[in-house]
Amino acid sequence: MLDSDFRALEEKAGEVATLLRALGNDKRLLILCKLAGAGEMNVTTLAGEVGLSQSALSQHLARMRTENIVATRRDSQTIWYRIADERTERLMTILYEVFCLEEK
Repeated sequence: MLDSDFRALEEKAGEVATLLRALGNDKRLLILCKLAGAGEMNVTTLAGEVGLSQSALSQHLARMRTENIVATRRDSQTIWYRIADERTERLMTILYEVFCLEEK
């Protein structure tokens, strides 16, 4: 590995570790999987999809929002959640392909 590649990795290591910690929780992983597939979802729909109460889901979303993993937009009284970073969406797509698609 080149020195410049290693320096780039050092600069991003904290960001990557934060994302991997979020993915290390099965409920947050499921939330991100659903968001990656849908693009964006509101709390009510997302809670039904992942089988969490709105309160529990909101706690997970708040943590991921603080860590800049998810972002929001408000439409009147409804708050819509989406994955904040294209790289995280790509990672979720890869995880889906590796673990969720049936082998042919």
